[in-house]
Amino acid sequence: MNSRIMKAGLAVLFAGLVVMLASNHLGARADDPKKPAAMPPSSIPTFSTDNIAREGFFYVGGEYAGAPGKEVMRGAMYVEVMVPKQIRQRYPIVFFHGNGQTGTGWRQTPDGRPGWAYYLVNHGYVVYMVDYPARGRSAYVPDMDGKLGMRTALDLEQIWTAPVPSGGDFPRMKLYTQWPSDSPKKGQMGDPVFDNFIKGQVQFIPGQTQAELAVAAGVALLDKIGTPVILITHSQGGGIGFNVADARPKLVAGMVAIEPGGPQIGLVDTAKVAYTGKIGNAWGITNMPMHYDPPVNSPDDLKTYLEDKSERPDEVPCYMQKEPVRKLVSLENMRILSISAEGTYHRVFDVCIPKWLNQAGAKDDFVRLEDVGIHGNMHEMFLDKNSDVIIKFIDEWIRKNIK
Repeated sequence: MNSRIMKAGLAVLFAGLVVMLASNHLGARADDPKKPAAMPPSSIPTFSTDNIAREGFFYVGGEYAGAPGKEVMRGAMYVEVMVPKQIRQRYPIVFFHGNGQTGTGWRQTPDGRPGWAYYLVNHGYVVYMVDYPARGRSAYVPDMDGKLGMRTALDLEQIWTAPVPSGGDFPRMKLYTQWPSDSPKKGQMGDPVFDNFIKGQVQFIPGQTQAELAVAAGVALLDKIGTPVILITHSQGGGIGFNVADARPKLVAGMVAIEPGGPQIGLVDTAKVAYTGKIGNAWGITNMPMHYDPPVNSPDDLKTYLEDKSERPDEVPCYMQKEPVRKLVSLENMRILSISAEGTYHRVFDVCIPKWLNQAGAKDDFVRLEDVGIHGNMHEMFLDKNSDVIIKFIDEWIRKNIK
């Protein structure tokens, strides 16, 4: 036998022995003998990163606060970024989350599916996700940031995950069908998906303090990115996004507002479908100053009236500006998509912020999801069974309307 052939055969045999020994050394998973023992079990969700070229994290904003010699950093915001291998979309996406949430809600659903961030990366978007200052992976300063609050399991069940069996009280709650679980305790304590969901619900500070910290950090984030972005906001993040866009209009190409905190001007009892008489969002669509023309020096400068009737019986009428209307100069002509789910308590007032924006010069497309064939969702629609259908609709709207 040729010595060269013999050496080649021995090399192949040796390589096989190495693989076999390595396999024996590593062992195999009991739940899947084809996988090495070190591989996470199927109960731990992991996702392909084939379309991600680079990812990282950083902090923006913040300032030193406290007495001399006792300074701490307050107001900094944690940010993650994912960059696709092929950047096919002109504008990056910046996500602003809701109250009691963090940026993790965009990465994964409570039943372990990839979240909207992966969908967008796979479609060629650069994606940024934040944890607001004093929330999640951003530092909370006890003596400065205010008292912490936290929603109970019953709170979450009644407004988001299982309103009917848990005693919720709003008109459209029976239309919610998309909680991603088949458990007999669907959406309630004891449902494994709900139990996983609630572990990701975190503490939060008072709303006005949170808004002030998050808007300052959001502006710092846009300045650091340095090119126009598309904001995708949810709930509390809606008001934060409006104020950030108002402060940096040249750095916001457009916005998607998923059930932004509201309504404008007056607070609403969602069970009674009626205003409470208390004031909320005093500057029209947020509780923080915004740039109007003619200028608004205080909320008292905004002269409003209440519509005679609402568009639908399960929605309140909206407060609108009296003539002459003051324009939101930073948002004039900005393309905005506002979304309201079929089975949400937010529907009672979701139409009002888009109406205010359009009257004030923005271009807000208000979409009730059932009107475009997307049914059964609630306030946190990015966690629902059909979440990919919704982000597909959003992606298509962005490509068509934000040039």
